[in-house]
Amino acid sequence: MATLTRTATTAPAANGTTAIAGRYVFAGVRIALGWTFLWAFLDKLFGLGHETAEKAAWINGGSPTNGFLGRAAAGPFKGFYNGIAGAGWADWLFMLGLLGIGVALILGIGMRVAAVAGALLLVLMWTAVLPPANNPFMDDHLIYAGTIVGLALTQAGDTLGLGRWWGQTALVRKAPWLR
Repeated sequence: MATLTRTATTAPAANGTTAIAGRYVFAGVRIALGWTFLWAFLDKLFGLGHETAEKAAWINGGSPTNGFLGRAAAGPFKGFYNGIAGAGWADWLFMLGLLGIGVALILGIGMRVAAVAGALLLVLMWTAVLPPANNPFMDDHLIYAGTIVGLALTQAGDTLGLGRWWGQTALVRKAPWLR
């Protein structure tokens, strides 16, 4: 029986076309995740009716953290999350996080900061509903957290984003962690 070996002609090409296509796929994922965060911010701010009713909007005196943390939290951290639900500082941190992460991902700037903040926020959201409904430990929050970190590590903000320009600014040259 003949042995099949990979040669230069049978191996998948790691050429420029594949790399370019991959960069565009990651840019699309980055923008989609950014929109997910930005939409959550806008819906909670204005009560656009998707998850937040207009009367519960932040601008109408509602609390962006009260509903979920106050009523939907479950598992070993339920008491902690119930305790901070509706706190002004929690509302502000949550909303600023959603806005900042969303804008950074959509624009492709500050990807390292967005990755840390986004992964932290997502892991905290994961701990609020332990155990997850469909798996003993894995859910979309952890997958999104890993994806955001991967996007930052691969400089996904440089394609269809302002990441390359952002990286050349004087501010980022002085503080590269802002890349």
